[in-house]
Amino acid sequence: RQPLSPCVAGERLCSTEEATAGSGTYTRHGFIFSSLAGCLERKNEDNELPVVSVVRDSESQLLPNVGAVVTCKVCSINSRFAKVHILYVGSTPLKSTFRGTIRREDIRATEKDKVELYKSFRPSDIVLAKVISLGDAQSNYLLSTAENELGVVVARSEAGVQMVPISWCEMQCPRTHTKEFRKVARVQPQFLQT
Repeated sequence: RQPLSPCVAGERLCSTEEATAGSGTYTRHGFIFSSLAGCLERKNEDNELPVVSVVRDSESQLLPNVGAVVTCKVCSINSRFAKVHILYVGSTPLKSTFRGTIRREDIRATEKDKVELYKSFRPSDIVLAKVISLGDAQSNYLLSTAENELGVVVARSEAGVQMVPISWCEMQCPRTHTKEFRKVARVQPQFLQT
């Protein structure tokens, strides 16, 4: 066994004359490529060609799947959607951030046509959302906050203070007592990041 070396999906590993393709790889035009990000592993068996496979290390294994509850940070908003970076899947931090989009129609379960984005999220809000699809060519995950448990969990007021939820659609700054509209999550204890 050789020490594991990291590789990325689509990386050309070696020619098919040097090795046999194992799990996590595919062959094309006489070469073996990695089909996922992980570590390259070569195993030699009884004088035959070594088998190259790509194994995911446990940290990089986590990808947001459809149905997963993710914690994300709002980067920007416009009238149709919010752009976010996904930071956690469940309670596990991701090593690299993934981009996500929360469309206007996926913010609330009711009165979808009346939703206003700037009354739901603001940039730098921390939001709990559910992955509803793996998105499009820009590799954006489509997220939803339509359930009561999903929505803004951490927001800072203009004074820079963490706000306190006072209803399902409002948060208040404890210092200035200013109220701001948000799509507030009814947080379940297992999702609270301490």
